[in-house]
Amino acid sequence: MFKKILIANRGEIACRVAATARRLGIRTVAVYSEADAQARHVLACDEAVAIGGPAPRDSYLRADVILAAARATGAQAVHPGYGFLSENEGFAQACADAGIAFIGPPPSAIAAMGSKSAAKALMEKAGVPLVPGYHGADNDPALLAAEAARIGYPVLIKASAGGGGKGMRRVDAPEDFAAALASCQREAQASFGDAHVLIERYVLRPRHIEIQVFADAQGQAIHLGERDCSVQRRHQKVLEESPAPGLSAARRAEMGAAAVAAAQAVGYVGAGTVEFIAEEVDDGDIRFYFMEMNTRLQVEHPVTEAVTGLDLVEWQLRVAAGQPLPLAQDQVRMAGHAIEARICAENPDGGFLPATGSLDVLRWPEHVAFERGAVRVDAGVREGDAISPHYDSMIAKLIVWGDNRAQALARLDAALQATRIVGLATNVAFLRRVVNSNAFATADLDTALIERERAVLLDQPPLPLHIAAAGVVAHSLAEEAALEGADPFSRRDGWRLHGGARRHVDLEVDGQMHSVALARHHDGQCELQIGDQHWPITVRALGGALHDLTLGERRLRLEVFKHGERVAVFGPEGSAVLREVDAIAHAGDAAGEGGRLTAPMPGKVVAFLAAAGDSVAKGQPLAVMEAMKMEHTLTAPRDGVVAELLYGVGDQVAEGGELLRLEPV
Repeated sequence: MFKKILIANRGEIACRVAATARRLGIRTVAVYSEADAQARHVLACDEAVAIGGPAPRDSYLRADVILAAARATGAQAVHPGYGFLSENEGFAQACADAGIAFIGPPPSAIAAMGSKSAAKALMEKAGVPLVPGYHGADNDPALLAAEAARIGYPVLIKASAGGGGKGMRRVDAPEDFAAALASCQREAQASFGDAHVLIERYVLRPRHIEIQVFADAQGQAIHLGERDCSVQRRHQKVLEESPAPGLSAARRAEMGAAAVAAAQAVGYVGAGTVEFIAEEVDDGDIRFYFMEMNTRLQVEHPVTEAVTGLDLVEWQLRVAAGQPLPLAQDQVRMAGHAIEARICAENPDGGFLPATGSLDVLRWPEHVAFERGAVRVDAGVREGDAISPHYDSMIAKLIVWGDNRAQALARLDAALQATRIVGLATNVAFLRRVVNSNAFATADLDTALIERERAVLLDQPPLPLHIAAAGVVAHSLAEEAALEGADPFSRRDGWRLHGGARRHVDLEVDGQMHSVALARHHDGQCELQIGDQHWPITVRALGGALHDLTLGERRLRLEVFKHGERVAVFGPEGSAVLREVDAIAHAGDAAGEGGRLTAPMPGKVVAFLAAAGDSVAKGQPLAVMEAMKMEHTLTAPRDGVVAELLYGVGDQVAEGGELLRLEPV
């Protein structure tokens, strides 16, 4: 076994590998960019080496610098995690040339599966089913358009290299093909350095089912069951679970055998995932097609660990050290059901645009870390850390296990309800809506679930206003009570010797102002008033952020966190973020100019889709930005004429930066 390994990654996967290595008595070396100098993964390792600037190309994608760090620290092996260099054939070969073990498959296997088109040719020879499509090397746009017409719309354009939903577009009509192709190729070039694409028939109600495989250097290969990863947005996974609902034992065995055959066809060693697109046929059975193989550990590997009770990172380390697989296929045992939710810094109601900012509050439900348990949290951040625009938007992974799917669903809902993140937009409330939706609860799964269920998943009201307002009032009263003395004349609650008192709070919610009043009557009773509605209210502080309230006929327990004017209120029905407006402090503020096209997040301008002097209509695409490794198309906020482009292609833009000046028609 190795004595020291270098972890060539960041975030939760680096923390995950460090935890397993420590348990095995292996010392670890972290690498970090300038943006990650104080990151959690740096402190989780025994040593750390700075490797460059915040942008991945200046640090985590620098194979030469990472190898130099491995040599300088005496690391015997490199664990690449996932993303960055984990599926880079050249990096794996450079490790081998330097006499440093690469904890992953051999370079030849990465090369074989690195090109989706070449991989499909190999799979066809191995007898693995394929989706009908065009997988050739010629990427002439006219040829690709002709192939799409031959296959029949809708089609899917996919980057041949890489994965993670990048460089992938569904196209429903011939007139949309050219623009989608250009966008795919641009994103593929930026993400993987390779603009080559392939075209496939778009399966109309596809499920994404993948098989975890493992192989050793002695020639043994097995699978560890499947994961259903059908719930996706923008071709990226949101929820993953194992086992896949509704999969028969016969089909499960057939898919497992096909995945093992795929791994053996390329001389695979280590952990890998063979991904299939599956569709239900008329008799209720499932037909499946090879999609791709990810030659690395997957983000969703914890659900497999939860149902098998195995540590897949430990298996990786043992196999890379030359040891045989710990188990044979007939020794693998799976029990219960596991689900993973990816908690991301993003705005689901705003097209899932990524968000940046500080994690002012970060509180998890009761859980275990990196181990099998009812609730597990894999996170690479701490309270007070910042989510930057340089890396993926994922904050953490929340994994639950239950005896069956119903119990796992209940535990996931409870765990999400107990999660507290304040400081930036997240998808936690959205995830709860997915988990509680009828489609997910009944396992009516396909990759378009979010889109077809958007009426119940998106643009849903947060915690009711009167409950959120009660939380704000409770927090203010608790703060004031902490400053009071025993003297009744020092009380700050509006106490009067005779008569009642009334205080006002101005709250802004989603851009709308609400005037809230707390009326204290002479008999000591209090009333919350919003407009012509009113509710009797009593408040008791329980310590910290927790408050016990009686509001009308209801008794509630709310958690309230305040940072500046922003107040976050969490309750059993959800959460809400409000702004408690200080009217005096904002007395001189001017009204903002409406209808501007501004950057919704920090990023790089990829393209402008209109020129100065063009007349544009509301909703018309005007610009494309790249942030957190994805392209985002920005549309006109109103009708107008483009007066001036304020940035150039390739420029970095801060959040809120005005991209172009739009004048009225």
